[in-house]
Amino acid sequence: MMLPTQTEIGAGAFKSQCLKLLDTVALTRTPIIITKHGKAVAKLVPMPVTADLFGAMSGSVTFAGDIISPLENEWEAACP
Repeated sequence: MMLPTQTEIGAGAFKSQCLKLLDTVALTRTPIIITKHGKAVAKLVPMPVTADLFGAMSGSVTFAGDIISPLENEWEAACP
């Protein structure tokens, strides 16, 4: 198991522990650098925290009048 303070892992170890490392990064929010022959080749970073979409637009719509009652002006249909 990888400790939260460890920030580098070899590609071979990453391959065998990939799913566990994904969970660790998501939980600790600590990026992990993946190395190959001692050189950094990739970085596993947590996804940014997103706000809950439910209620995100609350208060952004204004009431501009009655939208249910029929219009006062008459419309004519264009029939060919």
